[in-house]
Amino acid sequence: MSSLSREFLYVYVEGATGGEGVEVAFTVPGVKPVEDDWHPAEWEPPQADGADARILVGPGEGAVALPEGTHQAWVRVTAVEEQPLLPAGLVPIT
Repeated sequence: MSSLSREFLYVYVEGATGGEGVEVAFTVPGVKPVEDDWHPAEWEPPQADGADARILVGPGEGAVALPEGTHQAWVRVTAVEEQPLLPAGLVPIT
């Protein structure tokens, strides 16, 4: 993704219904997120076996601005009894 681009980043979460709370964090690869790393995200319409979480990344208001480099994405889902924290892959910003 270009550092000049403003676009949604999608992360598929198996088993999600789209009714749970969802947040996304970005860290240096190999580093676990801390509370201040989390950003509110939203769900796309659910599918039969899960749903895509999405977050706007890039310059401008309402988006998460990431500097050039490689970032580890994380997803945190808050349900009634569970709160899984899932590594969601690497995001290269050029």
